[in-house]
Parts: sequence; structure tokens; C-alpha cells
Amino acid sequence: MTSPVGEPGTGRNGGEGGDVVLSVRELSVEYSTGAGAFRAVDGVSFDLTAGAALGVVGESGSGKSTTALALLGLHRNTDARVTGRILLGGPDGVEVNGLDDEGVRRVRGGRIAMIFQDPMTALDPYYRIGDQIAEVYRVHSGADRRAAWTRAVEVLDRVGIPDAARRARARPHEFSGGMRQRALIAMALACEPEILVADEPTSALDVTVQAQILDLLDELRADTGMALLLVTHDLGVVSRSADEVLVMHRGEIVERGPVREVLRAPARPYTRALLDAVPRIDAPRDARPVPGEPLLTVAGVTREFRRPGRGLRRETTRAVDDVSLDVRRGETLGVVGESGSGKTTLVRMMVGLLPPTSGRIVFGGETITGLPDRRLRRIRRDMQMVFQDPASSLNPRRTVGDGIADPLRVRGVPDGEARRTARELMERVGLDPARHDRYPHEFSGGQCQRVGIARALALRPRLLVCDEAVSALDVSTQAQILDLLRDVQEEYGLTIVFVSHDLAVIRQVSDRVAVLRGGALVELADVEKLYASPTHEYTRSLLAAVPVLA
Repeated sequence: MTSPVGEPGTGRNGGEGGDVVLSVRELSVEYSTGAGAFRAVDGVSFDLTAGAALGVVGESGSGKSTTALALLGLHRNTDARVTGRILLGGPDGVEVNGLDDEGVRRVRGGRIAMIFQDPMTALDPYYRIGDQIAEVYRVHSGADRRAAWTRAVEVLDRVGIPDAARRARARPHEFSGGMRQRALIAMALACEPEILVADEPTSALDVTVQAQILDLLDELRADTGMALLLVTHDLGVVSRSADEVLVMHRGEIVERGPVREVLRAPARPYTRALLDAVPRIDAPRDARPVPGEPLLTVAGVTREFRRPGRGLRRETTRAVDDVSLDVRRGETLGVVGESGSGKTTLVRMMVGLLPPTSGRIVFGGETITGLPDRRLRRIRRDMQMVFQDPASSLNPRRTVGDGIADPLRVRGVPDGEARRTARELMERVGLDPARHDRYPHEFSGGQCQRVGIARALALRPRLLVCDEAVSALDVSTQAQILDLLRDVQEEYGLTIVFVSHDLAVIRQVSDRVAVLRGGALVELADVEKLYASPTHEYTRSLLAAVPVLA
């Protein structure tokens, strides 16, 4: 597999393709389950050349991440059975599956390195960023502590960490999400690997930080000749940053080729279905009903957080700064902004989960700010939330049916009636009611999100707040959940506040859009007007950063 002629500044390779640095032949990964063997990857073969970027796409469960982990021997000492050949350096290179554990450790990080989706879990929270990078370098190079620390600072500076010598002494919680991802890239670069495997490296990032990370990966490939294997469910990211693409489905490669050809004229129905599910920033929108009078009013709301500073001083962070807006009955209000812009803090105040430092929240004509807890709980039944991570918002020790029925039981609904309602809601959101007594781990991510929606609907709320409710889902599952939300909004007469860093999704679902920056509301407009002619420079920068399919 070779890369097409590149184009400056577009993430293309800029040449006809270099030497093969990775050959994968008939790779299969099989797991033993109670029902027998499950083949997660089935006969995958491809080549990767120096300096090229290969995108690997597919739905959750397609085998993308399992393939990526196998390249670094990360299935060793698990119940997975890996067969086939993984050759570093091309057809005559080092076979990863033939190495002993020490041999795998030498090539892992030295010749092939990996960055993961969630840098907070990939970094040790107790150790300084610089120490963690230096340790990787020492293990692979044999350098002393001083030289390893110097190298750590050097690669942090290379990936754009400002004042790298000082920030190397910080711990992960002192870095933003984008800076933590840069630190992981720096760690991967410390030993100058030939191949970088990036598994969903930008899916948790807002669009501007995502663009910065993708630009960084492009620069590193151009400067070092490093090859990139980019695993993602975001076809816009692949279009922007990959030379070629592999499309995976149920463990197999169903289509491959130059990224522009595959995305413009896919040969396989599965690829066409993936493309059809992608929300587009320029797609036509369905006509929507005219929203009614305000259901919820946010009036001059500010929220400050205090944390101990040095000595007797206490530092104050203003997460939301004097925000005023209305949410109209029957509408969907989109809320966008970068990480740290105050989106989640604002919506948690809307539903009474956080009290504002100043200002007031009015819901259904009643001021809820400052209400006693008992009275606020009564009102809050009309305001429900759907969260980003459906699995962590469900109790793993309770069945999904009980999870849906519990809000009803708390309100005094008899157990039998609560269970019947739970089954009806499961059917309404597209789940088999016969699985009422199953546990969350027995459901996929999209199915768990349907459970979360069913639970939120149990009390028949008037307001539904969705906080990054589809950001962790692949494009086809995301499309199904968005269709479901649109259907239940119409059926139940819901008003929705939809928080997302994905501006294409926001355009698809919203009637109006509120743009937050640094806790302040910088723009609020009807969706068509805002996307066609944004008035604030910050909104224009967000829209310009959205990756668009080729």
C-alpha cells in the first residue's frame, strides 16, 4: 500500500510513498467467551509506509482498536489469541508475534509507540509529566537521569507546551485536556519511533484543540518521516489527516483506498451508510415547529469556584460569568464552546444541581434559585439530564430495568407499575423489554445511552438536558440516538438543551445556539443565522476548525 501524491498543508504525505515500515498479514484476534470463541479481528492485512498516514474507521466493535493494540503486543498475557504476522520494517522486518516479552518491550516505544483516547487515564496522576516522559526515554535509551530530563523538556517543547522547562514539573491535573494529549504525544516521540499509533486521539477534544492536535501530527510526520496509523470513528478527521483509509466492519476490512476516493465514491454499502450518518455542517435541515414562550430563564447568572491558594489567599475561578438567556418551550437550544468555557457548569445550574453564586434561574414561572432542597426536588422531576458516559451514569449492580424504574419508585409509584412503565420505556427507546433484567455491562455504549434516555423520560419531564450525550458514540450509533431524541421530543413535548463540542451535530439538532467563551455568552442566535453569518470572531474560529469531509 503506497500513499498518493501529497498536497502541502493538507496532511498528505508529499510523495509517492517511502519504504514500508509496517506489514500486517492475516492478523486475527480471538477471545474465549461463555458462548464460545469470538473473533474480534479476522484476517486483516495492510502495509504502512514511512511518512504516510493511514486512517482506520468503523463502528464500535468493528475491530479498529483491537487491531491497534495488537500492533504493540498489548494483548499479551490476556485471554486473547493473536495469529498472523506483524512485521516492523516491512516484509523482511522484525515479527512482533515472534518476540519474547523483553523483545516486545524494546520495540514498544522504541520503534512503534501509541497515544490513547483519554490522556488522563494514560498518565499517572501522582508523577510529574516530565518524570513520566523521562522514564520512558531512560528505559529505551539507557540515558542517565539528567539526560532523560533534558530529553523530556525537549519533546514537550517540540509538541508546543509553552515554557516547557517549567511545565515539565507539573502533574497531569494541572494540564488542560489538549495539553495532556500533547504530553502523551511527547512521550511517544521521546524515542523517535518509526510508527505512531493514535487511537481516537481527538474524540474527547473540542474542535479548536482537535485542529491543533491534528496540525501537530501533520508537522511531526513532515519533520521526522514518522508513519501514522490513525484510528477514529470521525470521518472528518480521516478526510483531513489521512492519505489512505481502511474501513472495518465486524473484524474485517471491507474497503480500502486513497481517502478522497473512498469518501467521495465508496464502493461498499457499509461505507456509504457510515458516510450518510455523518452530521455535516452544510447539510439541509428539516423544518421545525415555532417554539413557544420561555420555559426556563437564566438571569445574570454567575458561578465562582474557590480553591486554596498559597498562604491564606484563596484563588477564585469564575466558571460562568453573568449569563442571561431564555430556553423556549418546545425548542432545542444548542450550547457550544471550548473545554473550560462553562457549558457543563451552566446546564447544571439550569437543573438545580449547582447553585449560582449570583443571579437567578426561573423555571415554569417559578424562581428555583435559593429554594429549600425539598421543594427543589419536587421541581427537578420536570428537569432531567442525559450524560456523556452512559455506562458510568448507570449503577453496575442494578439491572437496567431497575435503573429506569427507580425514579418512579422514589416518587411513590408501586413496584409493579414502575416495572411495567420501565418495560414500556425500553420499547419506546428501541430496546428489547425482555432484557429488562440484564445489567449495564451486557449492553453496548449506544444501548446504554438509550437506557439513560429512558430513565430520564420516566418522570415525564418538561426539560431534557443532554450534556455531550453522543460524543462518545460512533457516527451510525450517534445518528440513531439523535433520531430518537427528535422523536421523543415531538412525542413528549420536550424542551431540550443540547451541549456538545461537535458543531455539525449542534447544527443538525438545534433551533438556536448559545456560544460560550471563558464563562461568558458571546453569541446567541437562530442556528441558520449563526452558521451562515456569525457575528463574533470566536464563533467564526470554532466554525473554521470543524473538519469537513473531502
